[in-house]
Amino acid sequence: MKKLHILSAMLTLFLVDSHAAMDHSGHGGGGGGDITCIHPRLDKIHPAHLATVAPGSDFSFVVFNIDNPKLVSVMVKNKPVDIETEFKDPFYVVKGKIPDTLRNTAARIDVKIDAKYKPCKAAQGWLLKISEN
Repeated sequence: MKKLHILSAMLTLFLVDSHAAMDHSGHGGGGGGDITCIHPRLDKIHPAHLATVAPGSDFSFVVFNIDNPKLVSVMVKNKPVDIETEFKDPFYVVKGKIPDTLRNTAARIDVKIDAKYKPCKAAQGWLLKISEN
């Protein structure tokens, strides 16, 4: 019986010590540890960088490593555009349209993915030529 009490006491000390050593930096405490996250990633951008498109053309891309598509925002030539998202495990397909008012110009599609912690945010974009011809 005495061995059981000693074993129980040792196990308790081990668990308390292990818990105290855990990194709690993601809980807003004063710990100085780095926040780890899986960074969002864009892929399959269409149309491709520097492609020539017509006004009102569709664009699309996929985003990996996000849980909430509401974190994705898109601006075309510094103006917000509406997007549609569809979950296709393990990524989201994001679709939008170039504003019809943009003609004979170049425009950057800027994608921003927000996150609770600044190091986990992402931003990426690409340039398109918009021509009526």
